[in-house]
Amino acid sequence: MQFPALKPLFLQGVVATALATATPALATTEEAILERLIILEQNQQRLQAQLAQRDARIEELEQRLGVGPAAGELQTVAVAPQGTPTSQPKPMPVEVEADDYIGIGRYNGPGRGYQLANTPHGSLNFSGWTYVRYLNQHGLDDSYTDSFGREFDIDIRNDFQVNKVNLTFNGWAFDEDFRWLLYTWTSNTSQGESAQVVVAGNLKYRFNDAVDMGFGIDALPGTRSTTGTFPYWLKVDHRTMADDFFRPSYTTGMWSAGKLGENFRYKAMLGNNLSQLGVNASRLGEDLDTFSARLDWLPTTGEFGPGNGVDDFQAHDELATIFGIAATYSVEDPQSQPGTEDINNSQIRLSDGTRIFQPGSFATEGRITEATYQMLAMDAGMKLKGFSLMGEYYWRWVDDLETEGDIPVDDLFDHGFQVQSSYMFVPEYLQGYVAASKIFGEYGNPWDTSIGINWYPFRERLLRVNGELLYMKDSPIGYSSIPYQVGGDGVVFNTNLEMKF
Repeated sequence: MQFPALKPLFLQGVVATALATATPALATTEEAILERLIILEQNQQRLQAQLAQRDARIEELEQRLGVGPAAGELQTVAVAPQGTPTSQPKPMPVEVEADDYIGIGRYNGPGRGYQLANTPHGSLNFSGWTYVRYLNQHGLDDSYTDSFGREFDIDIRNDFQVNKVNLTFNGWAFDEDFRWLLYTWTSNTSQGESAQVVVAGNLKYRFNDAVDMGFGIDALPGTRSTTGTFPYWLKVDHRTMADDFFRPSYTTGMWSAGKLGENFRYKAMLGNNLSQLGVNASRLGEDLDTFSARLDWLPTTGEFGPGNGVDDFQAHDELATIFGIAATYSVEDPQSQPGTEDINNSQIRLSDGTRIFQPGSFATEGRITEATYQMLAMDAGMKLKGFSLMGEYYWRWVDDLETEGDIPVDDLFDHGFQVQSSYMFVPEYLQGYVAASKIFGEYGNPWDTSIGINWYPFRERLLRVNGELLYMKDSPIGYSSIPYQVGGDGVVFNTNLEMKF
């Protein structure tokens, strides 16, 4: 660091020393030498004072800007030292650290939004996410027949939709370990009656690395896709067929998550039901009997990228691995299930797509009024140098059926799997992927396969262009925000423009 404003003081000392050397008459006297030493000492004291003033001014400026030694990039700030004569040259800029400060907020980085406020008593961050989808289902058959011989029409789609808009506010209050989250989530806002707006949130407190407690709305950790991987998916906001068929969903409850040693992570949650989206509290069952837990083992690198996502956008230099096991238990009834217009396919279905709580679901006059859902899932994944591979297997039991009238079954058992793989052909720019899944059910064995590309034009996750060709065979799932149709048989194309900040 240079100090041009202090050069005159230094020169004074040099000149005084030179005069002492060049004038023999003065140099020979003790009094003259002492006088010169006093001058040099005074100059040193003045130099130290100006340095202290400069440091104080820099610290004051840093506080005003909200930057400090732990911040990000260098920002140039001109600071004039006190007492500098106007005849002397202007001081050189002093470099202090800052992280993209723009006056009204600070950019937190790709996908993490903006910091709107950061005070000793709390913080406020804002982020957004949305995408526009073109969906072409002309390759599907226009009708299907279920396992009981009933024929249904399929409403073929060919349209553009703003499928989702997600606005998120989060931060901490009073204590940095006490965090809060509030978000609003819209789906299919231009589709009239099927549109849904969700306003949700939660509160969390971190006691230590092993115990991070949460209260509010969150996903049951029953599968990989419900444990924080979103939006780090290969597909844009939709899962494989088997994953969507077996998984639990979002509900209100309490949970604990954290680290167990260096390489183990867990989450356990007690909730209201499999999915509370679209369900009023008055419609919930009186028993608090939904539980889901998950354990992950990361044996090689101890991490698996942001959100334990599916792809290797980061291009791991070392082999990253993950192994997980999850279990979910819930007693469900018709009142705890969202209506058919709900955006989320959390209803328990037969493998041909029939909702088990619908009257006459088994082509009889009987119906199921209560059932116990139990699901076990195991998964494994790896990432290395832009390549990723993950697989997951599911087992689901539906039993302890309470019925009105006769139905032909006492229990149900289904199982299935999914596999996904991707590769970054151009690092942080162009990615290709394939995915497939299959369900082995008592009422059919549906399956799907897909191939797609992801293009990141800014080499960041801020913006993604996705294109996917999907083939489904007798799909048991389908709702307006995904490319699948219940009973769908054939080819579907969808392309998406996704943005988040």
